[in-house]
Amino acid sequence: MAERAALSTEQPKLSLVAPLWHTLGLLLILLAISLGILRVQSRVPAPPGEQHPGNVVHYLAVILTEWVLAGYVWLGLIPGATRLRDLVGGRWGSVRDVLRDIGIAAAFWVGFTGVVIFLDSIWPSHVESVGFLNPRGVAEVALWVMMSITAGFCEELVYRGYLQRQFLAVTGSAAVAVLGQGVLFGVAHWYQGMKMVGVIAVIGIMLGILARWRKSLRPGMIAHAWGDIVNLIAHL
Repeated sequence: MAERAALSTEQPKLSLVAPLWHTLGLLLILLAISLGILRVQSRVPAPPGEQHPGNVVHYLAVILTEWVLAGYVWLGLIPGATRLRDLVGGRWGSVRDVLRDIGIAAAFWVGFTGVVIFLDSIWPSHVESVGFLNPRGVAEVALWVMMSITAGFCEELVYRGYLQRQFLAVTGSAAVAVLGQGVLFGVAHWYQGMKMVGVIAVIGIMLGILARWRKSLRPGMIAHAWGDIVNLIAHL
């Protein structure tokens, strides 16, 4: 009886949401994207006074790439085991549910903005090398907003949804899963410099904690998208 009771209290074994080869493929794709962005960054921007070439094509390429990553995650999910909605989690059954997640996202955004300001005060970060990607004109601003919303959904799905769940299944440790995806999130932005890798990794870890706490990506998606849009406003 005692043995049977002990067995009944054991935690169910966590299952992978996709094959490990699929996860390795995703990591290689993320590396290739980072190298591609670095190549774009290495091009010498037009000298001051010359006509800005525009970023419309670049923004459209980023939007497309983000959705390709989300599609790759979706196609790799083990049939019958995990659905895309399972990775996102949460449910909006009423306006109150929506407003609650928006409120949580707003509070979280204030919190991680404070952390970023603090980190910048002790470890100043300069990203002038990607300043040429800032939008100019109505069309680019509109595309930037679209790109921010896309990143909010797709990057949260990839990092806090898929990778965090995979790491949790492999290691059995929530702490390792949250830290692992956060570090990868920072490393994926290494083209912005090592200082920004650290800052973005901290943001990724905070988003991972939020997703773990809420058992939903929805607040993090809202905060992520809003943060990118506010970043645009700061550069206008």
